[in-house]
Amino acid sequence: MTKRREQVGLVTMHSIASAAGVSPMTVSNTFRYPERVQEETRQRVMRIAAELGYVPNHAAGNLASGQSRVIGAIIPSIKNSSFYKYVRGMQDTAAEHGYELVLKLADTICHEHAAIQTFIGLRVAGIALVGNEHEPAAIDILQKTALPVVESWVLGNPIDMAVGYSTTAATKAILDVLLARGYRNIGFIGYERTASHRFTERLPIFRSVLAQAGLSSDLVHLADEADGFGAGPKALEELCRIGPRIDAVICPTDIVAAGVLFECGRRGWKVPDRIAVAGWGDYEIASEITPGLTTVQPNAYEMGQQSVTMIVERARGNRNRGRVVDTGFQIIKRAST
Repeated sequence: MTKRREQVGLVTMHSIASAAGVSPMTVSNTFRYPERVQEETRQRVMRIAAELGYVPNHAAGNLASGQSRVIGAIIPSIKNSSFYKYVRGMQDTAAEHGYELVLKLADTICHEHAAIQTFIGLRVAGIALVGNEHEPAAIDILQKTALPVVESWVLGNPIDMAVGYSTTAATKAILDVLLARGYRNIGFIGYERTASHRFTERLPIFRSVLAQAGLSSDLVHLADEADGFGAGPKALEELCRIGPRIDAVICPTDIVAAGVLFECGRRGWKVPDRIAVAGWGDYEIASEITPGLTTVQPNAYEMGQQSVTMIVERARGNRNRGRVVDTGFQIIKRAST
């Protein structure tokens, strides 16, 4: 490939426009509003920009238009593959609209507050959060700035907007699958009360559904959220101590469920003949492990798409404050049940 530029210096939109034979406005639209540019022209501009080493100046664009092209997203963990799908959904959708996604990790609400302040200082177009547990000071500053905010993985009573699914409905749905297949001594693995609402709100519906079916709901073990795969063997040991006739177990994540499956293998227990195992999240391991794991699929990618879409719509003047989008869930049935 022939180098188009020999001189050393900053590449501008004007130099890209000259090399591509288009106007500077077309170059600007290519990076900011790609849907406004014909595909052939957009591809040519992008190719020449790459050859010349051009990087758009987002700060200059913000000053000129008064609007940021950056969306901030805060997630509590990078271990959870559901968040991977969620972030992919945000990133892909942001790119489609000519926005950039900047990600920060915050594993406590204190860290989340600091990340929120950072994004506000950067004058982002909006912020995507996970869950609805926040420091009061964080809620206060978000309300005062009137920045578009989407709380994901939850439904109802948002600071601004929300997108998610009903974990209570999903808990009932996975229980319905187990009950329909004849399991009667069903165990539940959850997380300690310090965990997020999206985990702690599952246990009450578990107890309620089993009570309505005339079954015991005492087979419960609350694990440490940080234990990962190791939580599975510990939980199974405790559940078998409480109820030796346990014939099925619902896990808080597919990681914990995989840990239970590994322990069943060590014990020589066939799944689901001796015990059925259900997970949550539909992580990659759920389809690759043997036996395949029945699980709750929370439509994480779609959640990420909707989070960014709502922020972009607000930035373009739509009044969607208070909007709540339910992206639903599916029960993926595999061989473990």
